Amino acid sequence: MRESHTLIVMRHAKAGELPGGPDFERALRPRGERDSAAAGRWLASRRIEPDLVLCSAARRTRQTWQRLSKELGGEPEFAAQRVLYQADAEDVAEVVRQTSEQVRTVLYIGHNPAAADLVGLLTGTEPDFPTAAIAVIALAGEWATMLPGTGDLVASWAPRLAP
Repeated sequence: MRESHTLIVMRHAKAGELPGGPDFERALRPRGERDSAAAGRWLASRRIEPDLVLCSAARRTRQTWQRLSKELGGEPEFAAQRVLYQADAEDVAEVVRQTSEQVRTVLYIGHNPAAADLVGLLTGTEPDFPTAAIAVIALAGEWATMLPGTGDLVASWAPRLAP
Protein backbone atom coordinates (compact mmCIF):
# COMPACT_ATOMS: atom_id res chain seq x y z
CA MET A 1 0.00 0.00 0.00
CA ARG A 2 1.34 3.44 -0.92
CA GLU A 3 1.71 6.07 1.70
CA SER A 4 -0.60 9.00 1.26
CA HIS A 5 0.30 12.60 0.69
CA THR A 6 -1.30 15.59 2.36
CA LEU A 7 -2.31 18.75 0.53
CA ILE A 8 -3.14 21.76 2.66
CA VAL A 9 -5.15 24.31 0.68
CA MET A 10 -5.31 27.82 2.13
CA ARG A 11 -6.91 30.98 0.87
CA HIS A 12 -4.90 34.12 1.69
CA ALA A 13 -5.99 36.11 4.72
CA LYS A 14 -8.06 39.31 4.59
CA ALA A 15 -6.44 41.99 2.45
CA GLY A 16 -7.19 45.65 2.00
CA GLU A 17 -7.96 47.54 -1.13
CA LEU A 18 -5.36 49.41 -3.13
CA PRO A 19 -7.30 52.12 -4.99
CA GLY A 20 -5.57 52.86 -8.24
CA GLY A 21 -2.88 50.29 -7.53
CA PRO A 22 -2.33 46.80 -8.89
CA ASP A 23 -4.32 43.98 -7.26
CA PHE A 24 -1.06 42.00 -7.05
CA GLU A 25 0.28 44.48 -4.44
CA ARG A 26 -2.69 44.45 -2.04
CA ALA A 27 -1.48 43.97 1.55
CA LEU A 28 -3.02 42.19 4.53
CA ARG A 29 -5.28 44.13 6.85
CA PRO A 30 -4.75 43.81 10.62
CA ARG A 31 -7.50 41.18 10.70
CA GLY A 32 -5.64 39.25 8.01
CA GLU A 33 -2.45 39.36 10.06
CA ARG A 34 -4.30 38.00 13.11
CA ASP A 35 -6.07 35.30 11.09
CA SER A 36 -2.79 34.19 9.46
CA ALA A 37 -1.18 33.75 12.87
CA ALA A 38 -4.26 31.88 14.15
CA ALA A 39 -4.06 29.56 11.12
CA GLY A 40 -0.43 28.81 11.96
CA ARG A 41 -1.35 28.01 15.55
CA TRP A 42 -4.17 25.73 14.36
CA LEU A 43 -1.84 23.79 12.05
CA ALA A 44 0.84 23.57 14.76
CA SER A 45 -1.66 22.30 17.33
CA ARG A 46 -2.50 19.43 14.98
CA ARG A 47 1.14 18.82 14.03
CA ILE A 48 0.34 19.44 10.37
CA GLU A 49 3.65 20.63 8.95
CA PRO A 50 4.35 21.21 5.27
CA ASP A 51 7.54 20.05 3.61
CA LEU A 52 6.89 22.42 0.72
CA VAL A 53 4.95 25.69 0.46
CA LEU A 54 3.62 26.63 -2.98
CA CYS A 55 2.51 30.24 -2.73
CA SER A 56 1.12 32.74 -5.17
CA ALA A 57 3.65 35.52 -5.65
CA ALA A 58 1.06 38.19 -4.74
CA ARG A 59 1.94 40.33 -1.74
CA ARG A 60 -1.04 39.22 0.40
CA THR A 61 -0.30 35.50 -0.03
CA ARG A 62 3.38 35.96 0.83
CA GLN A 63 2.37 37.99 3.90
CA THR A 64 -0.10 35.25 4.90
CA TRP A 65 2.77 32.75 4.83
CA GLN A 66 5.07 35.08 6.78
CA ARG A 67 2.57 35.45 9.66
CA LEU A 68 1.52 31.77 9.56
CA SER A 69 5.09 30.45 9.49
CA LYS A 70 6.05 32.34 12.67
CA GLU A 71 3.45 30.31 14.55
CA LEU A 72 3.98 27.04 12.74
CA GLY A 73 7.75 26.75 13.06
CA GLY A 74 9.89 24.48 10.92
CA GLU A 75 11.66 25.43 7.73
CA PRO A 76 9.83 23.99 4.73
CA GLU A 77 10.98 24.69 1.21
CA PHE A 78 9.18 27.82 -0.03
CA ALA A 79 8.32 28.76 -3.61
CA ALA A 80 6.41 31.93 -4.52
CA GLN A 81 5.18 31.44 -8.07
CA ARG A 82 3.64 34.11 -10.26
CA VAL A 83 1.78 31.41 -12.22
CA LEU A 84 -0.33 30.74 -9.10
CA TYR A 85 -1.57 34.36 -8.97
CA GLN A 86 -4.31 34.07 -11.59
CA ALA A 87 -4.43 30.29 -11.76
CA ASP A 88 -7.62 28.27 -11.78
CA ALA A 89 -8.03 25.01 -9.84
CA GLU A 90 -6.67 22.83 -12.65
CA ASP A 91 -3.63 25.11 -13.06
CA VAL A 92 -2.90 24.76 -9.34
CA ALA A 93 -3.39 20.98 -9.52
CA GLU A 94 -0.87 20.84 -12.37
CA VAL A 95 1.73 22.71 -10.30
CA VAL A 96 1.13 20.32 -7.38
CA ARG A 97 1.45 17.31 -9.70
CA GLN A 98 5.04 18.38 -10.42
CA THR A 99 6.01 17.94 -6.75
CA SER A 100 8.76 15.45 -5.92
CA GLU A 101 7.60 12.19 -4.39
CA GLN A 102 10.01 12.85 -1.51
CA VAL A 103 7.63 15.61 -0.37
CA ARG A 104 4.84 14.24 1.82
CA THR A 105 2.94 17.44 2.70
CA VAL A 106 2.36 20.49 0.49
CA LEU A 107 0.80 23.77 1.60
CA TYR A 108 -0.74 25.80 -1.23
CA ILE A 109 -1.55 29.44 -0.38
CA GLY A 110 -3.57 31.16 -3.06
CA HIS A 111 -6.73 32.92 -4.08
CA ASN A 112 -10.39 32.19 -4.63
CA PRO A 113 -12.00 30.89 -6.67
CA ALA A 114 -9.01 28.58 -7.32
CA ALA A 115 -8.55 27.54 -3.68
CA ALA A 116 -12.19 26.59 -3.08
CA ASP A 117 -12.46 25.02 -6.53
CA LEU A 118 -9.35 22.91 -5.90
CA VAL A 119 -10.84 21.57 -2.67
CA GLY A 120 -14.06 20.81 -4.55
CA LEU A 121 -12.22 19.22 -7.45
CA LEU A 122 -10.26 16.85 -5.22
CA THR A 123 -12.92 16.01 -2.62
CA GLY A 124 -16.21 16.39 -4.46
CA THR A 125 -17.43 18.94 -1.90
CA GLU A 126 -18.53 22.55 -2.34
CA PRO A 127 -16.72 24.30 0.48
CA ASP A 128 -17.47 27.71 1.90
CA PHE A 129 -13.95 29.17 1.76
CA PRO A 130 -13.63 32.59 3.41
CA THR A 131 -10.31 34.42 3.67
CA ALA A 132 -7.69 32.44 5.66
CA ALA A 133 -9.71 29.21 5.37
CA ILE A 134 -7.79 25.93 5.35
CA ALA A 135 -8.69 22.49 4.00
CA VAL A 136 -6.46 19.50 4.75
CA ILE A 137 -6.80 16.80 2.09
CA ALA A 138 -5.39 13.27 2.24
CA LEU A 139 -4.42 11.89 -1.16
CA ALA A 140 -3.49 8.31 -1.99
CA GLY A 141 -0.94 7.62 -4.67
CA GLU A 142 1.64 9.85 -6.28
CA TRP A 143 1.48 13.60 -6.73
CA ALA A 144 1.85 13.16 -10.49
CA THR A 145 -1.33 11.09 -10.69
CA MET A 146 -3.52 13.30 -8.48
CA LEU A 147 -6.99 13.20 -10.06
CA PRO A 148 -10.38 14.80 -9.37
CA GLY A 149 -12.32 13.05 -6.64
CA THR A 150 -9.30 11.22 -5.19
CA GLY A 151 -8.93 13.28 -2.02
CA ASP A 152 -10.49 12.98 1.41
CA LEU A 153 -11.14 16.13 3.42
CA VAL A 154 -9.64 15.22 6.81
CA ALA A 155 -9.71 18.61 8.56
CA SER A 156 -10.72 22.19 7.92
CA TRP A 157 -10.49 25.54 9.67
CA ALA A 158 -11.71 29.08 9.17
CA PRO A 159 -11.27 32.12 11.39
CA ARG A 160 -14.18 33.31 13.47
CA LEU A 161 -16.00 36.07 11.72
CA ALA A 162 -14.86 39.20 13.52
CA PRO A 163 -16.77 42.47 13.47
